[in-house]
Amino acid sequence: MTAELTIADFRAAAQLLAGIADRTPVERSRALAQVTGGDVWLKCENLQRTGSFKIRGAYVRMARLSADEKARGVVAASAGNHAQGVALAARELGISAVVYMPADAALPKIAATRGYGAEVRLVGASVDEALLAARAECTRTGAVLIHPFDHRDIVIGQGTLALELVEQVPDMATVLVPLGGGGFAAGIASALHELRPDVRVVGVQAASAAAYPASLAAGRPVAATSMRTMADGIAVGTPGDVPFEILQRLGVEVRTVSEEDLSRALLFVAERAKLLVEPSGAAGVAALMADPASFPGTVVPILSGGNIDPILLLRVVQHGLTSAGRYLQLRVLLEDRPGALAALLAHLASSGGNVMHVGHVRTAADLGIGDVEIAVQLETKGPEHCERVVAELCAAGYRVTQT
Repeated sequence: MTAELTIADFRAAAQLLAGIADRTPVERSRALAQVTGGDVWLKCENLQRTGSFKIRGAYVRMARLSADEKARGVVAASAGNHAQGVALAARELGISAVVYMPADAALPKIAATRGYGAEVRLVGASVDEALLAARAECTRTGAVLIHPFDHRDIVIGQGTLALELVEQVPDMATVLVPLGGGGFAAGIASALHELRPDVRVVGVQAASAAAYPASLAAGRPVAATSMRTMADGIAVGTPGDVPFEILQRLGVEVRTVSEEDLSRALLFVAERAKLLVEPSGAAGVAALMADPASFPGTVVPILSGGNIDPILLLRVVQHGLTSAGRYLQLRVLLEDRPGALAALLAHLASSGGNVMHVGHVRTAADLGIGDVEIAVQLETKGPEHCERVVAELCAAGYRVTQT
């Protein structure tokens, strides 16, 4: 059993972080308040140094290494945020660092990690595979492994955020925390258990990469059966022993959100709060938007990170616009005759849809000799507008399939 963490532990860590980690702001979200009917404050850890909360735990862990351990250097494994936290902490402390990252890690995260001075090695297809390589490197060289979440000092460092929340949002009723391996949620839950036991802490995982629900049901860490999610920051195959024990002991609730929930939340935060977050950073907002009635009182979703690959951002925004009814994708069968496409486009123009893309297919196994299939992508004004466009096309005699 992990020794219970005290408020003195978190305050000592906060002193270590003075001048290293920023006290990130909270922003009131009137837009989310309208959706939920309660007061909502966003904790903007996406504005933290390195773009996420990870510097808190990495620096506390590494600052407490012995002189001999520091001289041997450190090794870490991460999809990106922990990598950057370790790299910056190593630079600040004068420690050499090697970071293993999955081969498909986002290029901006790789570049940022190298920019802070760490050596980056790309290995495997997941954080778990990168972690195996990192452990092997430690065995071979004697370097110290800086685990992304499964260490007491990591948990304590991440939990320093709760000290800020207690002062910034004194009337908070619920805190929504993105949940991967569990270090962040365990630290926040432990600190609030000491300072504000009345506050409800909810961990939020991506449904397609959620190890905690089955693990809590089994009473021990269990590997996730799926790891397909856009939220790479919380895509962790197996909970850490240290955070799992804490979250289980404190009875922290865990919820899951879909990929559609994540993309819709990311888009909402960008449009209405004017904040750029990565998919994992939007997990708390996604849970709130998916089931607002479950979170009465003042709610604080933590925007845990803002390090998003621009290519992924483009895909997620497009996906989010589609989920929100802002894009409409149709396949329309036409007679293959002059003027048919022009007539269709005229109908779409009169409906108020803005044509973004048109695809024209004349030869396909399921097409009649005299038919042509038109794939159309429209920019629309919301779900009701989408329904109206489809209804008007059908009423005009068009054979329409929504994709």
